[in-house]
Amino acid sequence: MIEFRNVTKRYGAVTVLDDVSFTIKSGEFVVVIGPSGCGKTTTLRTINRLIEPKPGTVFIDGKDVTLQSGVELRRSIGYVIQQIGLFPNMTVEENIAVVPKLLKYPPEECRTIVHDLLALVNMPWDEYAHKYPNQLSGGQQQRIGVLRALAASPPIVLMDEPFGALDPVTREGLQEEVKRIQKKLKKTIVFVTHDMDEALRLADTIIFMDKGKILQMASPEEMLHKPADTLIKNFLGRHIEEETPSAPKRAEEFMKKRVYTVNENVKTLQSIERMRKREVNSLVVIDDEERYLGTVSIEEIKRRGKAGRAVSEYLNTDTLTVNRNSDAKEALDKLLASTENYVIVLNDDRSVAGIITRTSTAKALGEALWGEIEA
Repeated sequence: MIEFRNVTKRYGAVTVLDDVSFTIKSGEFVVVIGPSGCGKTTTLRTINRLIEPKPGTVFIDGKDVTLQSGVELRRSIGYVIQQIGLFPNMTVEENIAVVPKLLKYPPEECRTIVHDLLALVNMPWDEYAHKYPNQLSGGQQQRIGVLRALAASPPIVLMDEPFGALDPVTREGLQEEVKRIQKKLKKTIVFVTHDMDEALRLADTIIFMDKGKILQMASPEEMLHKPADTLIKNFLGRHIEEETPSAPKRAEEFMKKRVYTVNENVKTLQSIERMRKREVNSLVVIDDEERYLGTVSIEEIKRRGKAGRAVSEYLNTDTLTVNRNSDAKEALDKLLASTENYVIVLNDDRSVAGIITRTSTAKALGEALWGEIEA
């Protein structure tokens, strides 16, 4: 557990943290967000005493952090930054094992840790352990940065805008991996970002800061439902939920925008790997102009697929589709009357706009808005 108690930080006449108090429970994924200069990075660095908490006190599991060596404290807390900071003259294995070696772990234990952690992010030891950072992609380097922070099995990991410099696809993949790892290893993660999409996707709890103060500390659902300040509402933007939502009139108001797509020329093994990483059993297939062609399923690839063949050879063109301006009730009725798991929502140019899935939540919402729906 992490507790801030009346922590203030000033640089001359500028107050960066203004009497900040909050508690983070063990195993919680907390995202700190707010405009530039709000104090979020200072809050993060106060936890591991890169910035001293004066006046005020920071406790970790009931112990005042200032009563122990700053070096020992930082070795017991994982830390990941946007710049990654891998040592260019060290291999992947050496980079990951830095802290365990400082803590005098036996060589064989260090080797086991590296093996296990690389497996956790699907980077086989034989292929990656002996590479140097300049031989890796930006996303792979950031994965190694995350693994290095986890190598000594710290109960707390601090992450300061770790994915800010990455492209959207790589960033989304890493967000999913970090959340999966956090759930599996039950780590307490404090994650700083300026991106509300990222905060909503990752957080168990969001701390929204401005001018050194906490404006709201709440779950994503509570913050969406009842933002405590106009600034928070502006940050939430398109995500905001009105307290009394009106019934969706068009399919686009009911769809999820996050759709996993694959180009028609991508090979079968690549498609299977993409499904595995995304934990889905089908992908939406698009052409070079990003127009919808159909879907491909893991079952169909396993039944007829051959390595090296394009997924376009296993296309299912019978998947349900609707236009984004189609009536929402008709789209849901269409889904519930079929055996399909989802309806693809298309733009006028046949590009993919989103997806409406068959879930109990969707059915319950449909019944609440329009009355009993016959499946």
